[in-house]
Amino acid sequence: MWLPIPADEVEGLPDPEATGFTYRYWDGLTDFPADPADCAFYVVPYMKGTEIAVRPLAAMTSLRVVQTLSAGVDHVTPGLPDVAPGVALCNARGVHEASTAELTLALVLASLRGIPGFVRGQDREEWRAGFYPALADKSVLIVGYGSIGEAIDDRLAPFECARVVRVARSARTTGRGPVHAFTDLPRLLPEADVVILSTPLTEETRNLADAAFLARMKDGALLVNVARGPVVDTKALLAETGSGRLTAALDVTDPEPLPAGHPLWHAPGVLISPHVGGSTSAFMPRAKRLITEQLTRFAAGEPLRNLVLTTG
Repeated sequence: MWLPIPADEVEGLPDPEATGFTYRYWDGLTDFPADPADCAFYVVPYMKGTEIAVRPLAAMTSLRVVQTLSAGVDHVTPGLPDVAPGVALCNARGVHEASTAELTLALVLASLRGIPGFVRGQDREEWRAGFYPALADKSVLIVGYGSIGEAIDDRLAPFECARVVRVARSARTTGRGPVHAFTDLPRLLPEADVVILSTPLTEETRNLADAAFLARMKDGALLVNVARGPVVDTKALLAETGSGRLTAALDVTDPEPLPAGHPLWHAPGVLISPHVGGSTSAFMPRAKRLITEQLTRFAAGEPLRNLVLTTG
């Protein structure tokens, strides 16, 4: 069992003597801790990128489970053709919802209320009084209504939004209201003051927010991306923000990390955070609980949580 957290720091792991499990610590930054061919359960190092995530996969000939500590699995899927059929890929649903939803609201409020300008003003000892947009009475569109989208919706509830509209791959009904299909986006985008992207990165969502998508957004609208950088067409976004028609708050970018000198750094009306949606004090306790639960289920032969796919 390869874990990116030392086993003695994870409470409640199945007993090695009772299960025959051997726990190996690998954070992706050192040599392999043992022969990858003996690994049955691989917990992928967190936020280390695709190259590290997939490095041991081809040699893991006994592999049965790949467990990510991220909600997305796009950093792992390029290596799946190298593993045997029948390997379960599970994500970290339940780990990042609170942190990512908090940051989403922080980005929305900071962008609308002009917080970046206030910080710059403080640096220059400037008093930048005036009227600024409020989240109250705004129409918010959440594109990607999985567990993170639901958590964002929960946190929007006290802010007196005029309406919250939900969009996912397929239409359905929830306790908070209807969820529309992606095919409804052309009709819904012109009505939204704030558009929040919280989708996984798939072939369907890559460049979802392209020039046509952005053109349908109303003048003065705010785009917030807490999904993945390639969900947004960076060139198209630069054109819209450069003209001043749209503003944006981005926790993820394409490329990422954003290199020095990239025009997004200084694009007008763009607030950037460095992919820290899940990187908070809330991460580690939830990640440890997930690892413990999944390994306990694995030891007992019970179905795993958060199954994304099984290789075939």
